Amino acid sequence: MSVLVTGGAGYIGSHMVIDLLNAGEDVVVIDNLSTGFDWAVQVPEKLFVGDIADEALVDRIIREQNVEAVIHFAGSIIVPESVADPLKYYSNNTAKSRTLIERCVRGSVKHFIFSSTAAVYGMPDAASVNEDAPLNPMSPYGRSKLMTEWMLRDVAAAHDMSFAALRYFNVAGGDPKGRVGQSTANATHLIKVACQTALGMRDHIDVYGEDYPTADGTCIRDYIHVSDLAAAHTAALNYLRGGGESIIANCGYGHGFSVREVLQAVERAAGQPFEIRSAPRRPGDPASVVSDPGRLKATFGWVPNYDDLDIIVSHALAWETRLRERNR
Repeated sequence: MSVLVTGGAGYIGSHMVIDLLNAGEDVVVIDNLSTGFDWAVQVPEKLFVGDIADEALVDRIIREQNVEAVIHFAGSIIVPESVADPLKYYSNNTAKSRTLIERCVRGSVKHFIFSSTAAVYGMPDAASVNEDAPLNPMSPYGRSKLMTEWMLRDVAAAHDMSFAALRYFNVAGGDPKGRVGQSTANATHLIKVACQTALGMRDHIDVYGEDYPTADGTCIRDYIHVSDLAAAHTAALNYLRGGGESIIANCGYGHGFSVREVLQAVERAAGQPFEIRSAPRRPGDPASVVSDPGRLKATFGWVPNYDDLDIIVSHALAWETRLRERNR
């Protein structure tokens, strides 16, 4: 029996492959390499280059690789782009997910783990967001993910398949051994952009809004190390295999850092300051978004290994340095 990782050549997917291999799993990857990289897949002989909407290809992989579970990362993730091009997101994140789920049902796949997002909550009022908070996504990206959650809920009720939808907060960092990391050229993640600025790849970084009701006026976010996130998926898989009911769970640490605190951590890791500029607020940015990961910890027994901003940043900077050398 094998585990199929969609988008396994991408940032989170490549870390997922490593975690599954460390757990002794037989891993198969499908990725169209639109944003992923074949060199990031630690099992190149099990990489199928193609689209999750290719029904014949997915059917063949499920059948020939004896797929028992799917961990689904393939999709588009840039919020502003989703506002400018919503149909791309409803195609990549919703319609193609629907095709994949259908092939899983037809192929008798037992378990499905979905890469969801805290964007389904929109602009939460609570200081700490749990899974029962109102769902009010503010972008096509968030809505496209929420619709896939709804599909999984309905499919699991009608068919012999259980699912876990994991709602990510802010994913950051890189593989502690330096094998993979955030490699997408146009990534908009704060820590990646700050690391690129610290390395001189950008001449400055903008801080969008410094008048929020927070201690230093900048937005607060809950950052989770990508390796801890991958471990949460493996824990979810083991939970479902053990007969656990379908579940939705937040993935975060339960505390946040401001934009300024993150930039200071990057300066510490780099050993030098870099240019930081003030910019206007971006529409739709809440002042603070922090997870309540109680369900994740209580249900899966998940314990993070890298809950430290300086560690997260140091791993991200080390990867950015390695990636810069690789791309020269």
